[in-house]
Amino acid sequence: MKRIDHIYSNGAFQKPHGQEKFDLINPSDQTLIGQVILGDVTDTREAIAAAKAAFTTFSKTTVPERMDYLQRLHDAVLKRVGDLTEATMLEYGAPRDRAYGSNLMAAESFLNYKKVLEDFDFSRTVGTSQVIMEPLGVVGIITPWNANAAFICNKLATAIAAGCTAVIKPSELSALQTQIVIECLHEAGLPAGVFSIINGRGDVVGAELTRHPDIAKISFTGSTAVGKAIARGAVDTLKRVTLELGGKSPNILLDDADLTKAIPMAVAACFINSGQACIAGSRLLVPEAQLETVKELVKKAIAAVQTGPPSREGVSVGPLATVRQYERVQEYIQLGIDEGAEVLIGGTGHPEGLEAGNFVKPTAFVNVTNTMRIAREEIFGPVLCIITYKTEAEAITIANDTDYGLQAYVSSENSERAHRVAGQLVAGRVLVNCLNHDPMAPFGGFKQSGLGREYGVFGLEEYLEPKTIIV
Repeated sequence: MKRIDHIYSNGAFQKPHGQEKFDLINPSDQTLIGQVILGDVTDTREAIAAAKAAFTTFSKTTVPERMDYLQRLHDAVLKRVGDLTEATMLEYGAPRDRAYGSNLMAAESFLNYKKVLEDFDFSRTVGTSQVIMEPLGVVGIITPWNANAAFICNKLATAIAAGCTAVIKPSELSALQTQIVIECLHEAGLPAGVFSIINGRGDVVGAELTRHPDIAKISFTGSTAVGKAIARGAVDTLKRVTLELGGKSPNILLDDADLTKAIPMAVAACFINSGQACIAGSRLLVPEAQLETVKELVKKAIAAVQTGPPSREGVSVGPLATVRQYERVQEYIQLGIDEGAEVLIGGTGHPEGLEAGNFVKPTAFVNVTNTMRIAREEIFGPVLCIITYKTEAEAITIANDTDYGLQAYVSSENSERAHRVAGQLVAGRVLVNCLNHDPMAPFGGFKQSGLGREYGVFGLEEYLEPKTIIV
């Protein structure tokens, strides 16, 4: 069993002032695999003080200096991608391909922002004035458990590129992964205080970051409910906030889509990261006249999905991260049945032979209306809701009839038509005939899916404040 009894603050591994112990559980079999001692308010305040002191000099570093730091951070994380992959499989339950891809993306985050800096102009002439883009200050970074290293590294890379310092509170559920990330970042040799990482609870460490007057900005990825609490807490000190929150992403299959290609892609979009993804395409909108064909193809595609331990070859759906998350998804599946939706495949309970872990049967519902709770609330598991529409206009209306607006999907054999429909969807990103990611393009949500943007130039500018000089 791994015991993590330190935090990382002011450039060094330190014993935390906090004393609370948190157990780390393997979601595949419920065995105890580790224990972490959590930091507290005192630890958080000390890290903030170190970051504030470091900001005085780090904010004045040159672009080439920060590009060098980003390269060193990339190199250090890349060397440990294999270790991170194994830790992600053990601690979180992500299938191997997903775990590897997510952690490779973590390393690449630093190179992406190095590239952004190559062309970014921190001083511009606007009208007759000079506008200087200055780093905001100390950033509080709060990350979730469903892609631990990727979130830490991308947010930290943005802060470094901007000239900000950071105090990071990752999910305590991900302490084994976080430990490896810390070792990588320490090896890169950045100045002390530029970043600190405090394992701790959201209502302790996260709350202190949110209310502390020396934190200039919060960057948070997680649930909409917590995001709202952070936004309320940040008001008193007028912190800037970037919030990447929940989603209930629609996936429109237009009536000219090639269903033999679109349906497997739709299932993959819903079951990405075992369904534990804010971008999951969990609402599948299909032409009413094609429902029977869709049902056959969805059932076939889901039947081919392999669920099991993350190390098993071919597995694409692993266990859910916690018992609590497993129970939540079970409640939603039962709720769907109670609401009158029909289980096409899957249902409640464990898949046969996988009773020991947090495994859910990959599930699809038909006879779903957009008023049902399973169609309106984020389930965060491998559960697909199939909703029919009669016309293209109705499909767009249903897609936009949600509190969320993070991501959407469109499938069509007519590229011009697909782009026209995509332009009418209220979402921060729309994927047309693909499941691609562009780390240079902005990512973030409309409506209750968040505030602000991440990635690329748009993400960098969220960490900068424009100063106008008029002569």
